[in-house]
Amino acid sequence: MEMPTAAAATAPEDPGLKRDIGLIGLVWASGGSIIGSGWLFSALLAAQAAGTAALVSWGIGALAIIVLAFVHAELGAMYPVAGGTARFPHYAFGSAAGASFGWFSWLQAVTVAPIEVMASLNYLSIHAPWVQTGRNHLTAGGYALAVAFMAFFVVVNFFGIRWLAHTNSVATWWKVAVPLVTVIGLAATAFHGGNFGYQGFAPFGAKGVLSAISTSGIIFALLGFEQADQLAGESRNPARDLPRAVIGSILIGVLIYVALQVVFIAALPQSAFAHGWASLTFPGKTGPFAGLATSVGLGWLAVLVYIDAVVSPSGTGLIYTTATSRVSYGLSRNGYVPAVFERTTARGVPWAGLLFAFVIGLVVFLPFPTWQKLVGFVTSASVLMYAGAPLAFGCLRRQDPDRPRPYRLPGGMFWAPVAFIVANLIIYWAGWDTLWRLGVAIALGYLLLGGSALLGLNPRTPHMDWRSAQWLPVYLAGMGVLSWQGGFCSTGPASAVSCGATDAIPLWWDIALIAVFSLAIYFWAQSVRLPDAETREYIGSVEVIPGG
Repeated sequence: MEMPTAAAATAPEDPGLKRDIGLIGLVWASGGSIIGSGWLFSALLAAQAAGTAALVSWGIGALAIIVLAFVHAELGAMYPVAGGTARFPHYAFGSAAGASFGWFSWLQAVTVAPIEVMASLNYLSIHAPWVQTGRNHLTAGGYALAVAFMAFFVVVNFFGIRWLAHTNSVATWWKVAVPLVTVIGLAATAFHGGNFGYQGFAPFGAKGVLSAISTSGIIFALLGFEQADQLAGESRNPARDLPRAVIGSILIGVLIYVALQVVFIAALPQSAFAHGWASLTFPGKTGPFAGLATSVGLGWLAVLVYIDAVVSPSGTGLIYTTATSRVSYGLSRNGYVPAVFERTTARGVPWAGLLFAFVIGLVVFLPFPTWQKLVGFVTSASVLMYAGAPLAFGCLRRQDPDRPRPYRLPGGMFWAPVAFIVANLIIYWAGWDTLWRLGVAIALGYLLLGGSALLGLNPRTPHMDWRSAQWLPVYLAGMGVLSWQGGFCSTGPASAVSCGATDAIPLWWDIALIAVFSLAIYFWAQSVRLPDAETREYIGSVEVIPGG
């Protein structure tokens, strides 16, 4: 029997998908993912971790995400394929690296819908205490309600991508409006300038500012810009629309989140500071912004926030359920997972990927029963996924130089290694207690991918390009060792040793080590990239005729 060629095995033409999404649909796919449960909790958690300096944390996080977004904008416009973030490393380094980053991408996507459901249930429990225990863990009734939320995401997705885009667009208009109304309402009613600088501008020092970026929901809140890339295979005009959608959505998200942090700090009553920044409190069991609205007499705003606590997370969970099925579709197209994940309905929906995401999402609730416990894990998995794009960017500029670049990042060969350093710093700041758990999930993924290959569940399983991925195990192990020897922990900057980190590397020296290590891995990866001809075989044809 003749073996398929690399091109045949991986050509990303995606014949089963429908190109039905325009610019607004793509912007709202990314924007709807960015504005989810993060706005409900991240302002409080960031203030607890860094005080007024949380504004600096947001600025650093925004710059980091924007750098990564620009890299993704060029790649997404060049290669408008479904599940793009999982496939860019595949093109540059072959199947071994591609399978790894594909797993990172899927792992990130499949855990977001459950975390959004948890956010909704946290707010619902205020008026429905039977949903959660006193420790914010799900009861049996709460778990049943979580199943209903997840099932709703799947049902909407089964109606097809056009219906999904319209549904998500309507939800996102709402999701943008409510935070803006909250900003205006609190700023006009309770703006106490004296709150800024309470106990000093940065009461927990530089380590508090940096750890807040990964552990307090800042990066998590800004995640989602890549959803336009994930849906590139269904865009009517990806060359024009993808860069605009990626960059536009992140700018919208940054402006909204920084404004929310400002009014949150300014609106805090003096009683909230009774025990300092680290123990900001609100009367009763209320969410941060709902509690503030109630305390300043804006009952109508509190009601609006409670409603949005269901709408916003649900919209984000909806689009991430879509993304998870598209990532598994892309992984199957590359031959990494069983071929059943390529099967689509008459409406072009990858049904097997949707059902599998539903099942795994329900399992995720068990080891991560609260919103807070999931944030650090999802952030680290997301940024690890993002780290593959800068690595692939530098290679593909050399391997595929003649392909039209509808958007070309100025100074791209400088910004690509910078973006890789930034990604690794965000991962490092998440803390050792988060990263060792992520390491376990990565190892489990390798067992699953290896099992699929050994059992022959996909006839297009490619040969493993081990030479081009030789840097990958060193990269993963090195990040683990640096985190273990560092001084960051998900529970806060003051208790690094309690989470298993040794705190042996002083602050600033650890950042320098991460930067040097990142550059070493980056240029090592560039030197062993696939030959140009083999890369172009893997890419196949991704030409798209713009739709009307």
